[in-house]
Amino acid sequence: MTDTTSKPSPIFKPLYKQVQELITERIIEGVWKPGEMLPSEFQLADLLGVSQGTVRKALNALTEDNVLFRRQGVGTFVSEHTLQKMLFHFFHFKSDNGDIPELPYAQLLETRLITPDNRLQSVFNIASDEKVIEIHRVRSIKNTASIRELIYLPHRYFMDLDKEEKLPHSLYHYYQQHFNITVHKATDRLKAVLADEQDQSILNVAAGQPLLEVTRTARALDGRTVEYRVSRANSQDLHYLVELN
Repeated sequence: MTDTTSKPSPIFKPLYKQVQELITERIIEGVWKPGEMLPSEFQLADLLGVSQGTVRKALNALTEDNVLFRRQGVGTFVSEHTLQKMLFHFFHFKSDNGDIPELPYAQLLETRLITPDNRLQSVFNIASDEKVIEIHRVRSIKNTASIRELIYLPHRYFMDLDKEEKLPHSLYHYYQQHFNITVHKATDRLKAVLADEQDQSILNVAAGQPLLEVTRTARALDGRTVEYRVSRANSQDLHYLVELN
């Protein structure tokens, strides 16, 4: 008797897509680090056993996706979270009087290891007995405390970060340099909230003052969720700007 049960067809991927994934995997593995130049198209074609045209198409796709960037006449490099890139790509709070010229100063208030609640277990897809790092800090703009941040990181990806007494303003660059984790994409959710007691104390606002809360889920190159961040901003002099191209 013939088995008529339908079976899923294998997913076909164009060759350049396969090359794109291979290059991404090597970046994740640390073969090519942020800021480093990749081998030439000819060398990559020889290394991967494909044509230069296929390599070029893969590199173009990775450049469009901001995994790589090109320097005319020099070569192709692994993208790096510089302060300038952080400002324009991942930081969307702007002053009502004009763009903020640099990343706001970040003061570390506390770093600790915590047991994840149901929300964090779901976000990071981890068990209840795994540890999560909680970073509490405040960002100041023009010497005024403006944004309170709670940042959560799976301890398994950021071993011993909780022991650091100081952390840089640009955490995404820090993740790259010290843990080989590149934040590639992020999803932000915005809503209005009322200031709680900690907001009142840290941001110097009145009880019940409206704040803008931005909840961010950040993912690495391989799709892992590596950061969950809750930012509560005094929006009296700030707004959240996203430009759609």
